[in-house]
Amino acid sequence: MREYDAIVIGSGCGLNIVNEALEHGQDVALVDQGPLGGTCPNVGCIPSKMLIHAADRVVEAVEANRLGVQMRVETVDFKFIMERMRRFVKENQAQMKKGLSHAEGLDFYEGEGQFVDEYTMDVKGEQIRGKKIFIASGSRPIVPPIKGLDTIDYLTNASLLQLKTCPRSLIIIGGGYIAVEYGHFFAAMGSKVTMLEMADRLVLAEEPEISKLLEEELKQRMEVHTKSLVQEFRKSDAGITVVTSESGAQKEYAAESVLVATGRRSNADVLKVDKTGVEVNARGWIKVDEYLETNKKGIYAVGDANGTQMFTHVANREAMLVADAAVHGTKTKMDYSAAPHAVYSHPQIASVGMKEEEARKNHKIAVGRASYFDTAQGEAMLERKGFAKAILEEETNKILGFHIIGPYAPIIIQEVVNAMANGGDIDYVGRAMHIHPSITEIVPRVLSEAA
Repeated sequence: MREYDAIVIGSGCGLNIVNEALEHGQDVALVDQGPLGGTCPNVGCIPSKMLIHAADRVVEAVEANRLGVQMRVETVDFKFIMERMRRFVKENQAQMKKGLSHAEGLDFYEGEGQFVDEYTMDVKGEQIRGKKIFIASGSRPIVPPIKGLDTIDYLTNASLLQLKTCPRSLIIIGGGYIAVEYGHFFAAMGSKVTMLEMADRLVLAEEPEISKLLEEELKQRMEVHTKSLVQEFRKSDAGITVVTSESGAQKEYAAESVLVATGRRSNADVLKVDKTGVEVNARGWIKVDEYLETNKKGIYAVGDANGTQMFTHVANREAMLVADAAVHGTKTKMDYSAAPHAVYSHPQIASVGMKEEEARKNHKIAVGRASYFDTAQGEAMLERKGFAKAILEEETNKILGFHIIGPYAPIIIQEVVNAMANGGDIDYVGRAMHIHPSITEIVPRVLSEAA
């Protein structure tokens, strides 16, 4: 049995750990069944945003009419858009594989690994042992146990990337980030989209008023039904019929295709982490402490594996911290208070920090709100609906949370992220000059409304 200084499971954020360990002369084993790079560059962030970028252009052309610019989209080349994305993914995979083949001190075990004993794994019949183990195994789509789902050819966020033609009609099961992003994409591509969400609103992780505006805007381009509990899937002449219960009444929806976007689940069960003594919570996510270490000394879990905040930038930060701890012995607590995220729907959403309801539990707060239209640039854009919301600690004026819905939200919020990472005092923003006119003026505007 081969023993390594470090075993890294997963080639997404796990590659940050691999590189750090190799740079300091450690023997490293990388275990991954592929595709190389993990979720983000293969079936997540990168390919989805390449598709959504095209969708944004379609919607912008339509919305230009409100500015007196008459435009229309003549054709949408779905095949070109999809092949461009797939070509990029394939080229990226090839580059990564080439890079790994030249890495000294690294053994790459390509296959599905499982724990068989403490600190010991089996990969395709070969056993390896690690002094330290880093679990960056990601997650997979939840497939809900709904009657008839196993009888239809449904799409997931991964399988839809292989589509050659755009479905004429599409039912999306779910109302989270993946659902609303791909709802935007397929509607822009020409699909008749119907979104079915069992909760009372979309994107539950966002502020209620942001969810409300998003639903209103999406309804301009597709059907959106909340409080819709899916009970059954059936094959039909139209393709697929979905039976739901809504306010006690049974309803049916028909479409050519169905996208199941009901959340993600841990891959810990596939790894059989119980065999090495690692504990998971009730939902199957690996339990970690504030240093991202499991209950087993020297075994860490980062990224989607621990289920804390499932975003690539968060996973990369977690990986850097545990790599530092393992290689240099420097233990640093993971701080999520300034961890932002974005939703590339239309309109776009970006958030960082606490929501209002959460903040009120332990703080006396002040809340400010400003519209894009309150800024000169927002007025020029005729952006009347988008807005930003700030949540401050009343006594200190410390920023506790910031939430935006509207154009360029993921870009605008970065200034607030930087402020929160440097203590959260609103003076951090106030001391900086803001170009006038620019849409970034909404940041000091909304903070002044709260202060």
